[in-house]
Amino acid sequence: MTVTLRPGKLEGELAAMPSKSDLHRLMTAAWLAGMDIGCLPVISDDIAATKDCLRDASICNCRESGSTLRFLLPVMAALGREITFTGEGRLPERPMQPLVDLLREHGCVIDRDHLPITIAGQLRPGTFTLPGDVSSQYVTGLLFALPLLNGPSQIALTSPLESRGYVDMTLRTLRKFKIVIEETGQGFEVPGGQEYLSTVNCQLSIEGDWSNAAFWLAAGVRVTGLDEASAQPDKAIAALLAQLPGEVDASQCPDLVPILAVVMALTPGERAIVNAARLRIKESDRLHAMAVNLNALGADVTELPDGLVIRGRASLRGGEVDSFGDHRIAMALAIAALHCDSEVTLHGAQAVRKSYPEFWEDYCHLGGRI
Repeated sequence: MTVTLRPGKLEGELAAMPSKSDLHRLMTAAWLAGMDIGCLPVISDDIAATKDCLRDASICNCRESGSTLRFLLPVMAALGREITFTGEGRLPERPMQPLVDLLREHGCVIDRDHLPITIAGQLRPGTFTLPGDVSSQYVTGLLFALPLLNGPSQIALTSPLESRGYVDMTLRTLRKFKIVIEETGQGFEVPGGQEYLSTVNCQLSIEGDWSNAAFWLAAGVRVTGLDEASAQPDKAIAALLAQLPGEVDASQCPDLVPILAVVMALTPGERAIVNAARLRIKESDRLHAMAVNLNALGADVTELPDGLVIRGRASLRGGEVDSFGDHRIAMALAIAALHCDSEVTLHGAQAVRKSYPEFWEDYCHLGGRI
């Protein structure tokens, strides 16, 4: 889908949509507790993928959802299920080797190293060693799975954990379901033989989503329903917008990079985003996508191996851009278009369905002109 976006201003107030990150976790834990997950909202394609996978006993089509794949692969291994995992878009290209290797080392039979893959066998307890800078989703998947095993396990991290807030979200969810995890200086101790328990049924409280709210906050829209005490890493957007530093370390909040790049491109002065190399293996190569698109709009962006250097200005020229099939790129460019001197033509606008299907509707409701 191609849309033409006109310059303008967004105004008003919007209620935060439910957090995709929180909902993935609640849905997984609720299913493991034997609860009916049918009443949990399906807010996006990613959440639909998780829900469908939990309902199908033989095939998990993760679509484009990295969370679905990396959470459920170890969970199904812990349950001893034989299941085929498939995926779409860039998901088959995204890394999963460290997780696959760990599962094989602990008793699983996995037929290949990339999607589609079929797993079988029973995951065994033990020590699961991995770097902290690969993906917090690997850690989350193991934290869900290891309590189900018949003996104690350890997650040993060989380097500092990046995107730490997402693991904190997982630990909060596990506590709600009476799962005990002990944090150590080098990782986590996980007692085996645990059972997911809950008496809340479908009264599960889902946090408002800071990740998607970041786009509206950057445009000056008031967003309600956000918890300032949330463990979501992207709540950092509030402090960054209040005082934009000369350099942003993206290691703990990588999903903010697309909208931060827009904000920097529209703020006079030179700034940098660093420690963001992992963005090259997201739904798109987000560093490249933002550099190419912002420069196409008249910005001054230099792409580095692990970040961006951005020399900001008061407005951009306008022009033609592409989402690269990435929801966060599409939404960031929609905000950039508001501050252009002429129209912006955006190709691939349908990418927002991955996390925020109502994005364009809300954009228009707030005054955006399409």
